[in-house]
Amino acid sequence: MFVLSAITLFAAPAIAHTDHDGIWNVTVVTRTGSCQPTSSYPLVVTDGQVSGAADPSGSVGRNGVVRASLKGAFASGQLSGNADSGRWNSASAGMPCNGRWMATRQ
Repeated sequence: MFVLSAITLFAAPAIAHTDHDGIWNVTVVTRTGSCQPTSSYPLVVTDGQVSGAADPSGSVGRNGVVRASLKGAFASGQLSGNADSGRWNSASAGMPCNGRWMATRQ
């Protein structure tokens, strides 16, 4: 579902060549609501900006703080090294959902 792409997930100011740049495999897990139970997506962080096939909006700060959004879903969390996780929530299409996301760098 598009929610994980939201974990494409990140909305802080762009920073050139961060330690978190690269390709990340993100898995989104729904804890509550009727959204898709689990989804996985590749996302790219370039100069701190998040991009991907689902056209997410967001950033990863120099300190690894993640803020992202995609079609009504919002994600936040922390990247550290080559893996980490965070939370997401969505009220898109009248379906309130929330859960966790996990990311690992390729």
